[in-house]
Amino acid sequence: MENTIIAEGKTTNEAIENGLKILKVPKNRVEIKVLENEDKRSFFSILAPRVVKVEMTVKEVQEGRKEKIEKKQEEIVKKEIELSKEEQEKAKQNVENFLQDFVKKLPEGTAYKVETTTSYINVDINSKDLGYLIGHRGETLYAMQNVLSAIAGKGIENRVRVILDIEGYKAKREKTLEELAEKVAKTVIRTRKPIKLEPMQAYERKIIHSKLQQNNKVETTSVGEEPYRRIVVSLKSKY
Repeated sequence: MENTIIAEGKTTNEAIENGLKILKVPKNRVEIKVLENEDKRSFFSILAPRVVKVEMTVKEVQEGRKEKIEKKQEEIVKKEIELSKEEQEKAKQNVENFLQDFVKKLPEGTAYKVETTTSYINVDINSKDLGYLIGHRGETLYAMQNVLSAIAGKGIENRVRVILDIEGYKAKREKTLEELAEKVAKTVIRTRKPIKLEPMQAYERKIIHSKLQQNNKVETTSVGEEPYRRIVVSLKSKY
């Protein structure tokens, strides 16, 4: 699909509609520049067929491409990661060795559970007052998750992915994000104006995308660069 096209019509609106059909994107995703306005016609052109030309350029094309690349990379990672039994045990032992010393610095009674799969290592840490390990919007939790992934992969050829949860934060956050998605969608439908959400982790953006995927009136796109990448919820063109 071309990024910029010239569309024609008997009126400006008709030219824009013809261009949108070619680009196959909603109107709020394009920049429009009128090249020939139907109101600016000379005496000599009065008998000629009325034609309006508009230049239409798709906005955020790079973001769209980046999103497709990210999805392909995620698919490749999922296909590549296939941990053997030996690698699972090794990764689990690496993580447990670290956690045994780590929990000694946490409140008394802190417990952890490590489970393995062929794709990732699941780690749950539970206790009271561990909010400082979660951080604002889970920032500390995700940073620790990255650290655990590096520890788990020590001495293992394949990349080891660790999924960490603390005090059931992710389940609570998922519910909050799903409720937010529904609320924002209703506002977009009512006001007919797009809403840009705050920057989120890729995991959290995926929850918003998934929640609104079945909504036939709104659509979601990701814009910006990490770590400030965020979701925009907008009305679908047919509405």
